[in-house]
Amino acid sequence: MPTMTIEEIKDYLAGANQISFKLPNGSLVPAHFHVTEVGKVTKHFIDCGGTERLEEVANFQLWEADDYDHRLHPEKLLNIIELSQKKLSIGNLPIEVEYQGETIGKYGLSHNGEGFLLTNKQTDCLAKDNCGIPQKKQFVNLADLGSSCTPGSGCC
Repeated sequence: MPTMTIEEIKDYLAGANQISFKLPNGSLVPAHFHVTEVGKVTKHFIDCGGTERLEEVANFQLWEADDYDHRLHPEKLLNIIELSQKKLSIGNLPIEVEYQGETIGKYGLSHNGEGFLLTNKQTDCLAKDNCGIPQKKQFVNLADLGSSCTPGSGCC
């Protein structure tokens, strides 16, 4: 599932009354969370096949403290995003969300019509054709091949 972009989250926030984030396991990020960072992260790297790559994402960091009396309202987050876009020249980038679990987790972001969903991210080889990983073999039912080789025909 592709992650939301900056413009998509701004559209949702413009019509929202509250903000909620649900983790992939179904639990909610506590309502007293803060967005402590909105930034632009650039990753410049070489994949295992030797191809140079450049990726940029907008990074949101969610954090919770013992501050139970404050809630982040949609218009406040919208203002933070717009200020970040202006100061950091953030375009309509895909969003990556950081949230503290046992370690810092990185998630994609989607919306289900009611609230935001933190989606699992996966690692992947970007150069499967260059790094020697065998492709999965495709299994074929021999009966489906329609071979003219039949028992007793002498073709085997």
